[in-house]
Amino acid sequence: MAKPKTTDDAELIKEWPLSTAATLGSSVRAKGILLEIRARLPLAVRKSLEIEAGALTLAMAETAKSAFRAASSVVSNALEDIESLPVIPREIQDILTISTTERHRWLSDGRLPSAGTRTVKLRGRARKITFHVFDPRVVEDILDRDLVTVWREEDAEATAEKRRRAALKAKLTRSLKTKAKTPSKPDADPDDASRSKPLGWEEFSRDGLLR
Repeated sequence: MAKPKTTDDAELIKEWPLSTAATLGSSVRAKGILLEIRARLPLAVRKSLEIEAGALTLAMAETAKSAFRAASSVVSNALEDIESLPVIPREIQDILTISTTERHRWLSDGRLPSAGTRTVKLRGRARKITFHVFDPRVVEDILDRDLVTVWREEDAEATAEKRRRAALKAKLTRSLKTKAKTPSKPDADPDDASRSKPLGWEEFSRDGLLR
């Protein structure tokens, strides 16, 4: 099969600009949209669709008019609701500039709401993976309200409080151990005559005053 034409030597070219609402300002998201639409195209023409300067570009040879029209229709239909395409993990991390650890933590505690899960099969492997996806409008709201900054401040305060409590607990534990090791003074034995005698007892007895 002939190699797909590039934009330099192709005679049939069509472009579809991607809106900011669709990409959320992320090149990773834009690449994800490209891969999503490519997956809907026949295998033979998938590589004819590329992304350049924020726009999807379909380039094919003049002799492939029929295939070009069919592929153009698929791309146009796919882009009609592309703004609602769920955001996958690597995309949300790029859009919000967050780490994998933060994504997992905020997903777990509910601050980052899941829009469901998606299961895909890894290329060339029998193994499948399942991951959470996110509503693009929710992600956009988080971005607009700068909630990531708020969440990081909350996490920092929670960490500081946890460390303070741990320090107090450690201090109390050390105090109890120290107290347990300190010997206490024994109580006086009432039968110990030497302890029960008043001061000057020997002189008092020697002078014969008790006789």
